[in-house]
Amino acid sequence: MVPSPQYLCSGVTWHGSSPALALESPDGESGNLPLLPGARLAYRIGESPAAKFCLGHHRVHDAEARTHVRCPAQAAADRGYQCGRCIARDDLRFMHDIHRSGIAPEGLKLYLDQPHWLYVATFAGGATKVGTASDLRKRPRLVEQGALSAQYVASADNGRVVRILEDEVTHVLGLTQAVRSSAKAAALLAPLTAKRLDRINGEHAAAARDLLANDVGIGGFTVVQEPFLPPASWSAVLAAQQLQPYPEPLDTGEHGFTLGPMIGSCALVLIDGSTVPFLADLSHLKGRRIEPGNYATAIPAVQESLF
Repeated sequence: MVPSPQYLCSGVTWHGSSPALALESPDGESGNLPLLPGARLAYRIGESPAAKFCLGHHRVHDAEARTHVRCPAQAAADRGYQCGRCIARDDLRFMHDIHRSGIAPEGLKLYLDQPHWLYVATFAGGATKVGTASDLRKRPRLVEQGALSAQYVASADNGRVVRILEDEVTHVLGLTQAVRSSAKAAALLAPLTAKRLDRINGEHAAAARDLLANDVGIGGFTVVQEPFLPPASWSAVLAAQQLQPYPEPLDTGEHGFTLGPMIGSCALVLIDGSTVPFLADLSHLKGRRIEPGNYATAIPAVQESLF
């Protein structure tokens, strides 16, 4: 029997208002599987939940051009989503330290020379972070992260300046630079009201602007006041009634469900035979090899009493 093809998943990406699952075929071709409402996503994962594979590395050429180099062996990931060989070859590994070290490949320096944005983003449970985005990734960055309320607080001349600003906001105001995807997904099951999220975000953004306007001591940036507007489709996820967490780990076993609207990497899904919506965090597929097929998720026993 010829084995079914397995596709290496590099996560959820957004193109405008449309999410997709980024996949690499067995022969190395990259493509996107649209995650449209009403479509079916069905697959299985043969390896254990601990099996996570290298997603390759990037060569950065300038502000707009970069090349993704696939891992030739699709080796097991040693750290994050890369094997040791690909980590050593990845131009992006210099990204978060260049403002301190000044060391980076020439292509990455050209990329960082474009304008960058500093933002403050708040998620469904009120967790708030400070972050950066290049001019080209200004909106997609926040969409893919699933921010429900966010504001841009500064426009910087380049990526070095914006990272100095980011570190200063973290150091002085205590804002984290990362919020775990599991925390974002859990909060979407019982999100705070839009009014409360806007208030939380507004207070943090105002504090960041005040700090940047008075106490940073460097140039090369402008304090701005610009809101981020989430995709309109997100309101359908937030309005869902009786929303439940997806019942099985998505990174092992067999799964099949009908997709609904999404926020970031989290999808509203329906399991065959159930009218209760579930929230599935598809970020768990990143670094996994999935085998498409005619699979279905079993209705969890705890749900059967609801029908």
